[in-house]
Amino acid sequence: MKKVLVTGGSGFIGSHTVEALLEKGYEPIVIDNFSTGSRQNIAHLPVQCIEADVTQSEIIELIKQIAPDYIIHLAAQVSVAASVKDFLYDEQVNIKGSLHVIKAAAEAKVEKVVFASSAAVYGDPVYLPVDTDHRLQPGSPYGLTKLTVERYLEMSKSLYDLDYCILRYSNVYGPRQDALGEGGVVSIFSDKFAKGEAPFIFGDGEQTRDFIYVGDLAAANVAALTAQSNVCLNVSCGDSITVNELFQTMKRVTNSHLEPIYKSQRAGDIVHSTLANEKTKQVLAWEPVVSLQEGLTRTISYYEQELKA
Repeated sequence: MKKVLVTGGSGFIGSHTVEALLEKGYEPIVIDNFSTGSRQNIAHLPVQCIEADVTQSEIIELIKQIAPDYIIHLAAQVSVAASVKDFLYDEQVNIKGSLHVIKAAAEAKVEKVVFASSAAVYGDPVYLPVDTDHRLQPGSPYGLTKLTVERYLEMSKSLYDLDYCILRYSNVYGPRQDALGEGGVVSIFSDKFAKGEAPFIFGDGEQTRDFIYVGDLAAANVAALTAQSNVCLNVSCGDSITVNELFQTMKRVTNSHLEPIYKSQRAGDIVHSTLANEKTKQVLAWEPVVSLQEGLTRTISYYEQELKA
């Protein structure tokens, strides 16, 4: 049984990835500092979970002791707004933390590192849908840190023969996403609808997003372990919807009468984003299977259950 270390494995994406690994017969091991993740997310799963922080140098020896076959590196500071507010903290987690993981992976002779990157590396698109040949011009410190780690991985292949797969995620949504964070508009809307409170929309709501259901994303993370190495791929649904349309869709799903409250646009936010995924479908033999309607229904149901609990 192949051992897969998942950094940030108790988080939103991490916990779904751990479930997907178990389904495919892997042995996942979780490292998390629980700054944003929750033990509750993986409490129902038969996995070893170690409390540790990727920003601390001790993590290198810990990973070498675990001696995983693969690493899926998800631990990160994920908020664009937080990165604008404090780019030193963003750098600590996303660059320094990632370098600790990469160094450990190289020394432990890990077969491959799958790295969670982001559409934020592209900045404002010159054309849509954005493919992986698009220019890279991040508009936020968060996007810049993700791009920097991509470059380190490319260099680590030539210096240490460390195989990698870079996955640039579009907007991920689904059950267990933190509604308190700056990140997920779907989770924030779902939480507001469940509580009967009017959600905020930043800007005019005509900004577009490419939403990928977390279960589909987790499947891509797992597929990347054994697919082609040393590639960079977009993980997306390949389609886009405006935030206003998203609101109206969720309003219909919840039979709500709520109306949004519009606020000024946030610094660092990209206006339009759709990621091309044809290459990803071929390389990973993967495709998204959960429709937006189905994914939203599952997500809203989760928040309603959480509120009752």
